[in-house]
Amino acid sequence: MAPPRAFLPSSDGFAFDNTWPAAPGLPIRTPFGTLGLGNAAAGLCGGMVFAVLDWWRAGRAPPASRPAPGTPLYRFIVRRLIDSWHLPAGVARYYLWMNLAGPDYSPRVLRQRVTLRGLGWRTVERHWPRVRASIDAGSPAALGVVTMASAWPGVLGHNHQVLAYGYEVSGSVVTLHVYDPNSGPSDDVWIRFDTATPSSGTRFEHNIAIRWPVRGFFLTAYSPAAPPSVTLPDDSPAA
Repeated sequence: MAPPRAFLPSSDGFAFDNTWPAAPGLPIRTPFGTLGLGNAAAGLCGGMVFAVLDWWRAGRAPPASRPAPGTPLYRFIVRRLIDSWHLPAGVARYYLWMNLAGPDYSPRVLRQRVTLRGLGWRTVERHWPRVRASIDAGSPAALGVVTMASAWPGVLGHNHQVLAYGYEVSGSVVTLHVYDPNSGPSDDVWIRFDTATPSSGTRFEHNIAIRWPVRGFFLTAYSPAAPPSVTLPDDSPAA
């Protein structure tokens, strides 16, 4: 059954933001070693994005109260965070994009004559058309947002995830409307970029609640999951 309405953060996003108390991280094996990707104090953005999309697809409003660590809703959001990383290939993609030329650089050519396009080109030419097609078809698009430029795997967690649900086009300039877990249920969060010259360089402006620039974004493969039937605040931590 199709969802009953268009997605809007103020009605379909979580009423709370991506601020959590410290909790034990989950040791996750990746091609770059074991990372603690489940520490709530570092944020659960991907889990929140996937979870609100699960509730929206089910035609239900998400719970309004922030769950405590150990509750069924909290465990569901953490599980969806891990799902959003698509281990191990998803982590490898973030790492590759962290090491690509930035939006203001031309493509690099390696000694083996393999061309590695920059983040701007990959975002505008490969992923923006897929995001646009998904939104046009009525389905919000989960995005992996690359903010870091580093070969150190320890900063992988500084990248971000948002949900694109609408856009405006003025000439070659695109304003992409996104649900940002860091901003809470705000309808006024966006990423803006110019599609005119992706091979020469594309810069991204944004008002996402992060300290870093947006270097590029890609469409994340979302698979729906049944959200838990919980009622907050009666939900209590598991023993």
